[in-house]
Amino acid sequence: MEILAEEFTTAGHQVKIATQIASEVERSHDYEVVRLPSLKSCAQLLRWSDVCLCANVSLRGLGPMMIVGTPLVISHHGTYTSPGGFSGIVTEVKRNVTRFSTNVCVSQAVQARIPGRSIVIPNTYRTEIFKDYADVTRDLDIVFVGRLVSEKGVTDLIDALGQLSEAGFRPRLSIVGDGPERPAISTRVGQLGLGQQVTFTGIKCGSELARFIARHRVMAVPSRCAEGFGLVALEGIACGCVVVGTSLGGLPEAIGPCGVTVPNADTSAMARALRSLLEDDSLRAVYRSSAPVHLARHSRANITRSYLNVLEAATTHSAQTMRPLNWQNWHI
Repeated sequence: MEILAEEFTTAGHQVKIATQIASEVERSHDYEVVRLPSLKSCAQLLRWSDVCLCANVSLRGLGPMMIVGTPLVISHHGTYTSPGGFSGIVTEVKRNVTRFSTNVCVSQAVQARIPGRSIVIPNTYRTEIFKDYADVTRDLDIVFVGRLVSEKGVTDLIDALGQLSEAGFRPRLSIVGDGPERPAISTRVGQLGLGQQVTFTGIKCGSELARFIARHRVMAVPSRCAEGFGLVALEGIACGCVVVGTSLGGLPEAIGPCGVTVPNADTSAMARALRSLLEDDSLRAVYRSSAPVHLARHSRANITRSYLNVLEAATTHSAQTMRPLNWQNWHI
């Protein structure tokens, strides 16, 4: 959403972002950021704008949206699945909101779970950061990037590495990130005797992260949950990695022809895929040759143009049925 705000502003539109994030390291923006807006502030922002682009369904903002009547475009990054009880009721309300909004889904996997009519526009990424660095030597084997939580499947990756080690194949794994599962993952590494192969780097960001990813031949994305898209895979491909991921949710769409997918939690399949790619330079070259076309589809310019078409269509429809149109004022 930040990238879209930047691109919309560059295209000459006025943009304001409302967010529930209380604070972060502020950067210079050419658009206004409103943090923790009250319901009154939300209503004022909606009256100012000609269209509201919302990242996922916001029940907090739903009341003001219904009262003000600003055209609503929702960008869906997940499938709104939840067990029963109160959380299940909330999930069902969110799903039904999609019947009355213009919907954008980040993958076909998400689209299949959204009851309202929608189109698919995949995510973009920071092309100026995640790229193949000519001055970086690709001297490492496997990289994982993400929060260390159970649904990211890092223990499955460790078990796959253990199987490879037993077979006499010992690639190096870099784990980038942190989270509550780190102690358990570290314990599993010790149990399997992989201490010399696995490195925990902690959190890396920006160009430091991109340059580190670019040192690796393969990126592993062993998610146990159905990712809405899988942006990290796209970033890995941009940095020159071939990706091995699970075949859940939108992750296969993010990987595209630039890697392989294996069944969820199938550590043997993961081990075979990793070994095959690491041992065969020509096979990796085939997957990498598909990267330029795949990445072009996800470029900032292409994704922004697709969103602009949707937003303009939403405001045009509103202008024809409800109120005058001012193209310039957009609220995210």
